[in-house]
Amino acid sequence: MSKSAKARAGATPTKSAAETRAVLSKLEKQHPNADTELNYSNPYELLVATILSAQCTDERVNQVTPALFKRYPDARALARASTDDLEPQIQPTGFFRAKSRSLHGMATAVVEKHGGEIPKTMDGLVELPGVGRKTANVVLGHALGVPGLPVDRHVLRVANRIGIARSEDPEIVERQLCAALPPKRWTRSSDALILHGRRICRPKPLCDRCAVRQDCDYYRALGPSAPVRSPWVRSESGTVFEERRAAMPRGTGRGGARLRQGSGEVSPKLASGQGERRRRAPRQAKKR
Repeated sequence: MSKSAKARAGATPTKSAAETRAVLSKLEKQHPNADTELNYSNPYELLVATILSAQCTDERVNQVTPALFKRYPDARALARASTDDLEPQIQPTGFFRAKSRSLHGMATAVVEKHGGEIPKTMDGLVELPGVGRKTANVVLGHALGVPGLPVDRHVLRVANRIGIARSEDPEIVERQLCAALPPKRWTRSSDALILHGRRICRPKPLCDRCAVRQDCDYYRALGPSAPVRSPWVRSESGTVFEERRAAMPRGTGRGGARLRQGSGEVSPKLASGQGERRRRAPRQAKKR
């Protein structure tokens, strides 16, 4: 296999499927109530909220969406709104111009191509403006009862550190994790990984609070005498993880994430915990 083909396929995870399932069982016990923190009552609302959550905290999104859902209770109502109408209402979530175009484009496509109903397949969802695999998996797994494993920057970071996945590409990590788990566990395991990344396995990890540190490549590589927060760590598989210790620069988003040019997905480089400066809002609506 060529180097480029290997890069596309991703490295082999250091954990077997059985070990991956055991690790995720421990994380699910550590975070028994893991679930999406976005407030919603139907697939349409969750889709809108997830689009708004790009580069924004779930808490802030939840402050904006009640009034938005009251004014636009379904895709038909949202499609009738103009971007000028939407921008001031969603401004607190950031990137509001791009997000307003995504919301309007998504709603218009749902009305014109799906009769106003949110599609229930991955293919149908990712065809909508502003919707990438991560957003589609959130909606499938939480609102539509279809197995889905969302991979955001937290899942990338935690899965690579532990060794249950090996790639900086979210789609490859999704495939690796899905291959190790039965479909009924996909959404629950993703929720546990996301919450673990937010609370414990942060860019500066709290390893002493981690339920799986003895199973973790990152923790093992530190060695018995090494400080927990070493700036450079090499896993058993040879993957190098960089941890920035300096304070995040002004203007940097949550966890230093930014939208990847051309797709709107979070940069896969954040699998290593790297912080990046925000770019200006893209001129075109991006998918997340």
